[in-house]
Amino acid sequence: MKKINIVIVDDEQLFRSGIRFLLDREQEFNVIFEAENGKELVEFLSKTEEFPDVILMDLKMPEMNGVEATKIIHKTHPDIKIIALTSYDGKSFITNMIDVGASSYLLKNTTPKMVVHTINEVYDKGFYYDEKVLKIIHENIISSSGKRIKSDLDKKLLSKREIDVLELICEQYTTAEIGEKLFISPRTVEGHRNNLLLKTQSKNVAGLVIYGIQKKLIEITPDFNI
Repeated sequence: MKKINIVIVDDEQLFRSGIRFLLDREQEFNVIFEAENGKELVEFLSKTEEFPDVILMDLKMPEMNGVEATKIIHKTHPDIKIIALTSYDGKSFITNMIDVGASSYLLKNTTPKMVVHTINEVYDKGFYYDEKVLKIIHENIISSSGKRIKSDLDKKLLSKREIDVLELICEQYTTAEIGEKLFISPRTVEGHRNNLLLKTQSKNVAGLVIYGIQKKLIEITPDFNI
């Protein structure tokens, strides 16, 4: 059975305790640390020998907020997946977190089932956006003043195989599943994914999905009934 190491970062102790109680009930989840702000989290990561796979990150916290902490962690530990878990649902909060490298965005009034589902999806596939967040991303991309708009790239930028991999990433297939569908090894899939990150200047797999939305490789209203 897989074990997913998780860190909870929130300045409200009662909320942290509630989330921990929820996560401790899942056999595959292992909460290794709790922090009350971004500074405490960054210090933990600089000293620990056991790193989290996923971080649940609040946005507004004293000393160092979630956006700043995510920005730092994305540079120092790019393999760690960060899920924003916050009560703020404004477009600016969502786009800021995605811009600095968050893999998902959840509101605190979501269901426990959705929290568990999102952690598993982010761990397995590198990202997870629900319909509301996808819609905001899409609106930001097509907005004439949207800062996320990238210039239209040369069609020769991506090889046919890279486009195949990108399409399957956007359809939320895992590395192993992509390999099976394209009859290539998982290692080869990872190579194509790394090339895609470089060529599209994306921060992570979530960024590739945004690129896929921009290039109309992914629908913005998928079925998220779980």
